Amino acid sequence: MRLRNVKGSQEKILENPYTIQTDGTNGEDYKSLWNKNIFKNDNPIHIEIGMGKGQFIMGLAAENPDINYIGIEKYSSVLVRALDKRESLETDNLMFLRMDAEDIAEYFAPGEVSRIYLNFSDPWPKDRHAKRRLTSSQFLARYDKILAKDGHIQFKTDNRPLFDFSLEEIKDAGWTIDMYDFNLHKNGPAKDNIMTEYEEKFFNQGKPICKLICHR
Repeated sequence: MRLRNVKGSQEKILENPYTIQTDGTNGEDYKSLWNKNIFKNDNPIHIEIGMGKGQFIMGLAAENPDINYIGIEKYSSVLVRALDKRESLETDNLMFLRMDAEDIAEYFAPGEVSRIYLNFSDPWPKDRHAKRRLTSSQFLARYDKILAKDGHIQFKTDNRPLFDFSLEEIKDAGWTIDMYDFNLHKNGPAKDNIMTEYEEKFFNQGKPICKLICHR
């Protein structure tokens, strides 16, 4: 899917106090320093990779003021859509990071992240692109570097082939699957679940949503 360029998105991101633009920055300036220099507290850090327009992570931040959240998005034209919503959020426990997920270990220290959320990630359906999937063994290896000892990954998608692939990759990598569901909302909207924009759309269309939680 081609993303439409949003005029002025780069400038708006650079001017926003809750957004970090990684272009031209050094990951060492942030690694192991998120709590000390950015959030200025000792609360656990949860991240969402590929946050899109930010509905999910902003909902989490509003409900959990004692957790620090970082929404990671690769595309400026998508991230800028979340900035307007961020202005109405009356809390300081959410930052946005414009970054390619491949570089995640450069910006977070070992054990610095307590939870990783992956929501409706690009399925990269062609076999030759499997390593680009955010639940591939290559990305699991990256998460392994930054995730706390008792940390978890939570993954949701409407794409069944991607979900089946993810279950196998997680098992092959030696991780443990704590729960999985091929139809999360089969009995109506699941409790204790914040929907993403895509999740709301697919739920209203009657498409089953898959979810898993795992740890290493």
